[in-house]
Amino acid sequence: MTMTEIEVRPRRPREHEVRLPVGHLDLDGRLHRTALLRKMTGHEEALLADRKLRANGGKMVTELLNGCVRGVGEISQVNRSVIGALTSPDRNFLLLELRKLTFGTELEAHYTCPSCRETTVVLEDLDTFPVRRSDGLGIPEIVVELEDGFEDRAKDAWYDMLRFRLPIGADEERVSLIARDNAAKGTNALLARCLVSVSGDGEEMPDNRREALGTKILSDLTMSDRGRIERAFRDEMPGVDLSREFDCGTCGRPMRTSLDLTSFFTPS
Repeated sequence: MTMTEIEVRPRRPREHEVRLPVGHLDLDGRLHRTALLRKMTGHEEALLADRKLRANGGKMVTELLNGCVRGVGEISQVNRSVIGALTSPDRNFLLLELRKLTFGTELEAHYTCPSCRETTVVLEDLDTFPVRRSDGLGIPEIVVELEDGFEDRAKDAWYDMLRFRLPIGADEERVSLIARDNAAKGTNALLARCLVSVSGDGEEMPDNRREALGTKILSDLTMSDRGRIERAFRDEMPGVDLSREFDCGTCGRPMRTSLDLTSFFTPS
């Protein structure tokens, strides 16, 4: 083998630039829409095996991305603060891209049927999951008009409009333990952290009142209004659409489920 042959041999790529669905808004108001990822190494394998980290999914994702994200837009010094400030849609997208970069696009996914509780195994192609991107003009918000509304009896007030910011990594870390013990309470805690305004009849609930009520606002809503919030986030939030619809391989009943992010880093 000649020296020329050695010099021109292509190297296997270890890094990959991706375009984020939302982007990171820094303190100067600049929106960074790209991220540079490197492949996972033995350092990340050790993180995935850490029992303390596995107890908090939000922290696990932060530590994993903190090691593998080499840059966000013009930000070359990425740290946990930057990763924690990324929106959940961007973090999920980066997890998907990191899995593809490290292990390839094929993933053996396991879905549990809600009817018969049997497991259906599907060989997924991660390139087929669609990505919805924001318009690039800023970080979008989710506005939900309620049908039944929220009654603040102590203040004799009624509200039917909720405005949410997108959840970020720091939110995931704070509510992860709550969600592990009770999924509904975890959802309420996450939504309460993201709720930025409550209004009705032209009046807006004071911020201190909204913060004092916290999760009670979400807990007191009717199931139909909670469904409106769920649909608004599902239909309007940018990011990777991880939903899947197919018939159960055992009982044949239709299933609507989502790809489990925790299985991303087990090679097929």
